[in-house]
Amino acid sequence: MTSAGTAGDPAADQLETLRGLLSAATARLLGGTIAVGDDDWRGPSRLPDWSRGHVATHVARQADALGRLLSGAASGTPGKMYASNEDRDAEIEAGAGRSGLDLQIDLDTAAEQLWERMEEVDAAGKWAESVELRGGTKVPARLLPLARLTEVVLHHVDLDVGYELDQVDETVAAWILEWCSLRLRTRDGVPSLSLIVDGGATVAVGSDGEPREVRGTAAALLGWLTGRSGADQVTGAEGLTLPAF
Repeated sequence: MTSAGTAGDPAADQLETLRGLLSAATARLLGGTIAVGDDDWRGPSRLPDWSRGHVATHVARQADALGRLLSGAASGTPGKMYASNEDRDAEIEAGAGRSGLDLQIDLDTAAEQLWERMEEVDAAGKWAESVELRGGTKVPARLLPLARLTEVVLHHVDLDVGYELDQVDETVAAWILEWCSLRLRTRDGVPSLSLIVDGGATVAVGSDGEPREVRGTAAALLGWLTGRSGADQVTGAEGLTLPAF
């Protein structure tokens, strides 16, 4: 890291940590998909109505979208993730049926280009610059590696190629829970929750109704919160209904 901050700066240290976790998660995703054949790419993922090819294309195009935000932060000209929701959906649909080799190259290339955009922000010293996510939420650019980490880890699970939530490192899961907290804190329909991670950390999510405590490992809480595992993996979730993540 060149200009994200100085040694001992908490924001710079956090950024360095997140970029390291993202690098490892990306390598794990690429390693986990290298042997997936064409027929399997066209087979169903764990996401409704999406093949594995849809998921992979989405992961690649989301890297491009975050890259546009990072380029905007570096240049001082705000970028936009997608031209429209319709364009986003059309790109995913258009790319879903490609060969396994093309999908793998796309995932690898998009990840590398995103890393280059991060280096641009480093060089410009603009990690504190505000960027606007899809949906209108504004965050500092230094949180975009965490946004990307969330996509890479959860969609690696969604691909259904042997990577499961119980394999997600607890440190990674805890970071992703923090991102979920930011995105869901004021979203309509999300019950007010205190997610208590084994070991003592508490993450606040949602704002509807009286607060409820739900406990479990970071990975189990993440799975339940995002609809990727059931309430049987956590305690305190009885009777709670969550909207789609």
